[in-house]
Parts: sequence; C-alpha cells; structure tokens
Amino acid sequence: MNTPMPFLSVVLPSYNEKKNLKRGALDEAYQFLKDFERSWELILSDDGSTDGTLETLEAFAKKDTRISVLANQHRGKGPTVKSGMLAAQGKWRLFADFDQSTPMRDVRELLKYVPDYDVVLGSREASGAKREKEPFYRHLMGRGFNLLVQILAVPGIADTQCGFKLFSAEATEKLFPKLWVYSGKSSRQTAFTGAFDVELLYLAKKYHFRMKEVPIKWQHFHTDRVNPIRDSVLMFIDILRIRLASLTGKYPKS
Repeated sequence: MNTPMPFLSVVLPSYNEKKNLKRGALDEAYQFLKDFERSWELILSDDGSTDGTLETLEAFAKKDTRISVLANQHRGKGPTVKSGMLAAQGKWRLFADFDQSTPMRDVRELLKYVPDYDVVLGSREASGAKREKEPFYRHLMGRGFNLLVQILAVPGIADTQCGFKLFSAEATEKLFPKLWVYSGKSSRQTAFTGAFDVELLYLAKKYHFRMKEVPIKWQHFHTDRVNPIRDSVLMFIDILRIRLASLTGKYPKS
C-alpha cells in the first residue's frame, strides 16, 4: 500500500549543530509541526557532522515516524539541502535554517501564496519583514551582494539569501537536479555555502517558475562560519561561475 503524499515536507540541513540543539531549535520546529493541521514530514539532512550531531538527530527521529535522517558526506549546504529536498515526498517542500533564525511558524505566511506560485521565498527585505540582532557588517555584506545578484543573475529578487524557501514538488524535481556550481562535486563547497540560493533562483527564473517574495521575521544567531571578506569574494566568484555555466551550456534549455 502506497503511503499518501504529505502536504508539507520540511528539510533542515545541519552541520555540527550541538549549540543549536542545546538551545532547543529542533524542538521548536517539531513543536510547530506537531500542531500543524495538514500532513507533514520532517527530513533532517546532515552534512557529515563530526560533533555528535548526527547521533543526536537519529535519537530525536525515534520520537515520530514522520521524522527521518539523511547522513550525507561533508559537501556543504547546497548538496545537503538538495539531498533532503529530493528525498522529500511532500506536495510543498520547505528548506529552513537549522537554527530557526526564521521561526517555523512563518511557513504559514508562505503557504498563503500557493498554488498561485511555484516558489515562495521568505524575504528579510520585503515590506513588513522584521530583522533582529543583525550585525551591521552582515547587513552591509548582504546588500552589496544582492546588488551584484540583481545585475548579474536574478533581477527582481530583493533577498536571495534568506534560508527559508518553499517549492512545489514540480519545481523541486525540476530545479535541484540541474544545479551545477553547487552540485556537490567541488571540494571547496565543504567550507562555503555562498551563492547556492542564487544558482537555484537563477534556474527558477530560467525555467519560468512563478516566484513570490514574502516578508518574514528573522533573528541573527552568532556563528563563526561567516567571514565577511573571504565570503564576499567567494560569492562574487560563484556568481561569475553561474553566469559562465549558463553561457557554456551547463544548464539544459528545458
């Protein structure tokens, strides 16, 4: 007997998340889903953690048959999200940051726009969005990066980098297999998340999926993974790589 397709799949990528696990970020997401009125599944997609995160996730998954864990090799956020989204079975598939910088309850705001749109993006720049505790350098870095994105890759999207994005099953299965820069084949990606979202949205625009930005609440949580100077340079390089990939036919025409 086939298992019915859940209405919503939630994918949480993780890498060495002991700090966020102790803070209760995963419990927060799960509590929302337990109370959610539609069918759901939660996929915990781990990026080769080395601090015991994977074991903690596997123990957590025993709480509910709707929770599953994927143990991936350490290849970076892009391939880890891709693994989870393609393993998902939901009619609608959300990927969100593990630290819950955007609270899971904001998925209700995104779901207001389905099925009129195929890709619904949480945005920190849309009118009505709220940003809390964000360091000045992070905001400046984000705005500078988005200016480059608007010029070179995805015009019309004010915030490509918010890690709270909802895709239809059709959009998921069309876009994620076509990632090239962030396919997971480059070893450099293991230390860098960079322009993964840009490549994904570049493809969504290329293949004419309907996209909508929706204001969300976002709170900054401190991380040592972001280096403003290094990451700004690498993101610029990867935008150029996306453009080069398009020019050299790395993305199919349809």
